[in-house]
Amino acid sequence: MKKRLSSQENGLVRKKSLSRRIRQHWQLYALLLVPIVLTIIYKYIPMYGIQIAFRDYKPSRGFSGSEWVGFEWFERLFTAPNFKRMVKNTVLLSFWSLVCSFPVPIILALAINQLRFKKYKKVVQTVLYAPHFISIMVVCGMLRIFLSPSGGLINLLMDSHIDFLSESGAFRPMYILSGIWQEAGWGSIIYLATLSAVDPALYEAAKIDGASMFQRIRHIDIPQLVPMIVLQLIMSAGSLMNVGFEKVMLLQTELNKATSDVIAVYVYEQGIVNAKYSYSTAVGLFNTVINIILLIAVNKISKKAADVSFV
Repeated sequence: MKKRLSSQENGLVRKKSLSRRIRQHWQLYALLLVPIVLTIIYKYIPMYGIQIAFRDYKPSRGFSGSEWVGFEWFERLFTAPNFKRMVKNTVLLSFWSLVCSFPVPIILALAINQLRFKKYKKVVQTVLYAPHFISIMVVCGMLRIFLSPSGGLINLLMDSHIDFLSESGAFRPMYILSGIWQEAGWGSIIYLATLSAVDPALYEAAKIDGASMFQRIRHIDIPQLVPMIVLQLIMSAGSLMNVGFEKVMLLQTELNKATSDVIAVYVYEQGIVNAKYSYSTAVGLFNTVINIILLIAVNKISKKAADVSFV
């Protein structure tokens, strides 16, 4: 009986201490309400509209007034003639983008961290970060100019007249390499922030013991980065099916559709261009479900392999 009373008293003390903390720091809790409210408004409330993926949605009838059709739109998606090609292109483009681009920010962060001249280090960082702030439309325009069959820089260097935008085999390398150039520097920021928290005494002790630069990177820097690398990998795997819609659409032509026809562009064409709202929502929902499954799977694998996970 005494144990029960003591546990109840402890519960009351915790409640009182929480309420006291809220009263003392109410400004911080008030600031916390802003992102919570925005998340509910822009992330959770719109989820009510997912039901149109199971209805024959008519704007004049609204959500509840439109006819319920069940999985009809999903069946149409799975039997679409270009369904297999879209899934294949989306998976391959995302997978190779992840494989080729994921290690680059890590290597850049490790290299920049070794620079000892602060002014030179800042210049290098600025040069690497700058491409991130160039809009996708400008990047695609630059690619069209550089890859032009008549006067393009690449063709001038190769002394050829190849129309790369019309070559389906050139689309994936073009997409991946331009993405690395644009985002690798920006992606290294989070790894540099992690490395900045490393105790300088570790480096000094390693130097005294005669460790070379590569040995310091191997035994100090990389172990510090492993948890962040795993978390970034989980996040990347969770968005594996989300290919950059704008770049694909701007670089897509009728001649390279064999490799550039992805789900994101198909959703845009069906939902915005053709006004098939229910069908495009079903396609987008299918894409989201696959991403959730991949996120959960990679999260469990990383938890067992490296003991790092989101949940």
